[in-house]
Amino acid sequence: MDAVWISTFDPGQVRARADAADPALPLAGLRFAVKDNIDVAGLPTTAGCPDFAYQPERSAPVVRRLLDGGAVVAGKTNLDQFATGLTGARSPYGAPESVFGGGLISGGSSSGSAVAVADGSVDFALGTDTAGSGRVPAAMNGIVGIKPTRGLLSTAGVVPACRSLDCVTIFARDVATADRVMRVAQGQVAGDPWGRAGDLPLVTEPRVGVATGLDFFGDVGQEKAYGRFTGDRTVDIAPLLEAGDLLYRGPWVAERLADLGDFLRDHPDSVLPVTRAVLEKGYDFSAADAFRAQHRLRELRAAADRIWDEVDVLVLPTVGTTYTQAEIAGDPIGRNLDLGRYTQFANLLDMAAVTVPNGFTEDGRPASLTFFGPAFSDRTLVRFARAQPVAGESMTIAVVGLHLAGEPRNHELLERGATRVGPARTAPRYRLYRLPSGVPGLIRDDANGAAIDLELWRLPAATVGSLLAGIAAPLGLGRVALADGTEVTGFLCEAYATAGALDITAGGGWRNYRLGGHS
Repeated sequence: MDAVWISTFDPGQVRARADAADPALPLAGLRFAVKDNIDVAGLPTTAGCPDFAYQPERSAPVVRRLLDGGAVVAGKTNLDQFATGLTGARSPYGAPESVFGGGLISGGSSSGSAVAVADGSVDFALGTDTAGSGRVPAAMNGIVGIKPTRGLLSTAGVVPACRSLDCVTIFARDVATADRVMRVAQGQVAGDPWGRAGDLPLVTEPRVGVATGLDFFGDVGQEKAYGRFTGDRTVDIAPLLEAGDLLYRGPWVAERLADLGDFLRDHPDSVLPVTRAVLEKGYDFSAADAFRAQHRLRELRAAADRIWDEVDVLVLPTVGTTYTQAEIAGDPIGRNLDLGRYTQFANLLDMAAVTVPNGFTEDGRPASLTFFGPAFSDRTLVRFARAQPVAGESMTIAVVGLHLAGEPRNHELLERGATRVGPARTAPRYRLYRLPSGVPGLIRDDANGAAIDLELWRLPAATVGSLLAGIAAPLGLGRVALADGTEVTGFLCEAYATAGALDITAGGGWRNYRLGGHS
């Protein structure tokens, strides 16, 4: 997908290394991506800023552990510049779109890492998380994100955002793979002052807390999705939300200047305006402001810690709503804060977190949950996450060609437990092409479009990721407008691919074209 990667190793060499991996190693042959603020020997580190780029002499220790475990690096992925943002829309290398299409943001700042996992390019990926960058992208792409206890994975060899809060995170399509990677990646590193070790006793039957009165920013779909989960008791999360506000509305934003201030001063035009605006807020705070905030945070942490006297796991929506890239462009700062409402307190309050898919909203957007626990409760959270099925939740998907009933790739739906809803037609805004590869491609054309026949299928949420992994460019998922005025997720084609393609719109659909004797 566009804007996912910043630099890559030769794909043939990556395949060869994967094939040659020792099968006895715990991650033998797994391919992974690395967010481009984490050093990988042989590729530049840009942190999403070309003028900041440097060539590291060695890989970050966390990368080295994965390589020693048999995994193979495929390349470096895009990110919000200097890991400052939760949208995936703040990079000079482009803005990746969620794998669910429709202009939906990928989430950030670990945008490329999440998309590379969700679209099947790699088996897992590393990201980082200061305010939610390892969780929001997981939510927007329907995958798993583990944000470990701070220091459990070494941040040596990582370009800092806020050193005191930064975490290295893991993305995967399932909890089992993410846990497997976590076990290999964790460990203290000599000379890393931020590394920590610890492990709370495993809680096999945790007490589970949920919250009420949450702000979903008017998004009824996300509110209903969260309401599907029930806990043992209700928790007051007011101290968490107040702590989260300190991150971007308080002096912690000044911590970013500790590492980036000199570059910002010497190269102001190298930094995107929205990123520069966030960083420059740090100049508004005094040392006294920083101490006042530290004192208040200590009070809020004491209140938050009392939560763990009542519950072992706190379950919250990962995001209160989703946004399109156009919506983010309309309010890049305010809507970024919305996205962090239920994520940005975690590192300030020293919590561990695991993010998992939670099916879809009624209009087909991804929903997600995050499980929180105190520092070093990582094993309990992972075990709890592995026990949470998303079975029963499904999304409606529109198919127009080879996935239609009776067509060659329909088995990919049937094997995943999909059920046929029935026939439908698009709004008269589309054109259908037979691409040079022989497959059909549907593109939106508001000026010259027509109504195209299609089928609607219900697909179990847990199987969406594996279906996406088999979809190759120029095809992808996006929002398809139907004749009845509703929209669903469906297969769409990139417009560039129609060059030299046969326009078969007049037939009204792929099946009609095939019945006309074409193949």
